Amino acid sequence: MKRERRTFSKEFKEQIVSLHASGKPRHEIIKEYDLTPSAFDKWIHQHETSGSFKEKDNRTPEQEELIQLRKENQKLRMENDILKQAARVFGMKVDVIRQNCHNYSVSAMCDVLQLARSTYYYEAKVRENQQAEQELTRQVVQIFKASRSNYGQRKIKKELEKQGKQVSRRRIGRIMNEQGLVSKYTIAQFKPCKASCNESPVGNTLNRQFRQEEELKVVVSDLTYVRVQQKWHYICVLVDLYNREIIGYSSGPNKDAQLVYQAFATVKSDLNHLELFHTDRGNEFKNKLIDQALETFHIGRSLSHKGTPYDNAVAEATFKTIKTEFISNRVFPSQQVLDLELFDYVHWFNTIRIHGSLDYLSPIEYKLQHL
Repeated sequence: MKRERRTFSKEFKEQIVSLHASGKPRHEIIKEYDLTPSAFDKWIHQHETSGSFKEKDNRTPEQEELIQLRKENQKLRMENDILKQAARVFGMKVDVIRQNCHNYSVSAMCDVLQLARSTYYYEAKVRENQQAEQELTRQVVQIFKASRSNYGQRKIKKELEKQGKQVSRRRIGRIMNEQGLVSKYTIAQFKPCKASCNESPVGNTLNRQFRQEEELKVVVSDLTYVRVQQKWHYICVLVDLYNREIIGYSSGPNKDAQLVYQAFATVKSDLNHLELFHTDRGNEFKNKLIDQALETFHIGRSLSHKGTPYDNAVAEATFKTIKTEFISNRVFPSQQVLDLELFDYVHWFNTIRIHGSLDYLSPIEYKLQHL
């Protein structure tokens, strides 16, 4: 049976304490007055420690501090809930004014809704800035993806300028960080070899004159490797120093003169206009087949000094680009797939991809503007 809850006055408690002090046994007092042992012991303890039966007079400093902290926490929770509701109401007022500003004056609607005009205009400006930032973010992401994840801050800035937007590189960098956009590029490091020069009679006729004012006057070339299934295949490109355009290219399983010859076969321009062909001293470039082709079109030869890649810097830089943008971390399933994707990449490289050395124009755009 549930025990009925009882209340005791201060005088009653004092009498119980007095009976216990006079020597009456504890168990008799509890039985006679129908008390619980815990209540009896509590009264005795309160009388001995503070002389008061009030709860607040018998609390320790730690208990008082805990109670105060709980009250403050409850108050903060209440204030937070109120602020959340007020913010929702405030947002509703701003939305109502914005949606009806074409029908009524902002001043009149602010008076009716008891909202300061400065508050409304501030909120409207904040929302406008947020929308502009979202649109800029969308454009940066779109340009980055269209560049096949290659463009960094500088080139994205130039593409935005073409669209009529002036945006700082720092701002573009912040957006790229927020969106997790990381260009494939890393900082190039060059350590030229200081080995003695090759004594071949063909010298470095080009002599690092990489800026040419005439189309198809000087072409440079190089080869690089690419993974096709479980074997290494090779890519050869011919680059016109006038506008950095890839005018010829080829790919195949062998690093030989035939690969270079196939690259010449893809050139659509008249090879009789070509004056100089510059490469490194690889055997694929210095052989009878290539010599005969150059003699047929009266094309001069130029070879880099041994162990000095700076002498063929444009071709080296072009292959750095190709390795980063086209080859990196890729294994092609077949030679046919490699040929098809190389064709697509060269088209993008020449017609769409902007180059810092060409005032941020594509090779074809540069040629059309300067010829």
